[in-house]
Amino acid sequence: MTDDNGALRWGVLGTGGIAHSFMEGLRATPTARVTAVGSRTRERSQEFAAAWGIPRAHGSYTDLAADPEVDVVYVASPHPWHHPHALLCLNAGKHVLVEKPMAMNAFQVSEMTAAAADNGVFLMEAMWTRFLPAHRLARELIADGAIGELRQISAEFGVNAPYDPDHRLFNADLGGGALLDLGVYPLMLASWYLGELTLVGATRRLSPDHMVDTHTTMLVRGEQGATATLSCASLTALPDRAVLAGTEGRVELPLFWAATDLVLHREGREPETFHRPFRANGYEYEAEEVARCVAAGLSQSPDMPWDESLRLAVLTDRVRDMGGLVYSAPTVKAVPL
Repeated sequence: MTDDNGALRWGVLGTGGIAHSFMEGLRATPTARVTAVGSRTRERSQEFAAAWGIPRAHGSYTDLAADPEVDVVYVASPHPWHHPHALLCLNAGKHVLVEKPMAMNAFQVSEMTAAAADNGVFLMEAMWTRFLPAHRLARELIADGAIGELRQISAEFGVNAPYDPDHRLFNADLGGGALLDLGVYPLMLASWYLGELTLVGATRRLSPDHMVDTHTTMLVRGEQGATATLSCASLTALPDRAVLAGTEGRVELPLFWAATDLVLHREGREPETFHRPFRANGYEYEAEEVARCVAAGLSQSPDMPWDESLRLAVLTDRVRDMGGLVYSAPTVKAVPL
């Protein structure tokens, strides 16, 4: 299911800001061709299609999922609807790349991976940070023992957004909160390096209406005893830096979630700086991973497998449980398919 040149035929579900960002990266991916877009209204779909030169514009997500000219769908809707929209596409026989977080809770993630398995199609959470060249290099350096034994990780991601209870970041009906939107990045980083994580503790600050978190800090422990301190915030600008410290040095990643640079500090040596720029905006690398896996007949990526998405969802569930925040189905507004 590719075009005559071997390129995957992509459909884009959703027309918000993240969909535009993904399109910029996809445009730099030779193994991709965007054939269709779907939105809640034909007008929005047509506007997006005109902006990016996409030949087919659907006025519903159901029509996009049924489009025979689409091989893989990028689900870019707000995260409360990742679950129904991904299921719609998976059950239509489409491969799916779904924005992070994969779903609102671990149960939904389990249903999505089961649907992918039942339909024999590929599914991946769009954790684009894992596929960036700077992070690939950091992994190689640490695996080669450049900093000795990894003992401690610190990572934080925070923005100082204006408070608006109707905005996606602060609206519980839209799955708001710093944890789900931003906290998945430091959690992902810790899980990537430390394996199965145990949540030792978490603390949070709530929004003025007490409906979502605006600042959450977590302490976790990895399989071998290494620890990580992780923070996210929606009303406070944080340094957005990650530090991976070992027995013989450390790796620092400025703007770690979108890293193009890293600094290696080793005992007795001058710091070494490495620059790994994007070809476009960084989203191209996860798209290439989808193409590689589909071409190889894989149902999941070895670098972002289903069990990793489930582990992250379980962790965010536990952090939210500590604060008594529950996103139940009746509180999430329905969106037409």
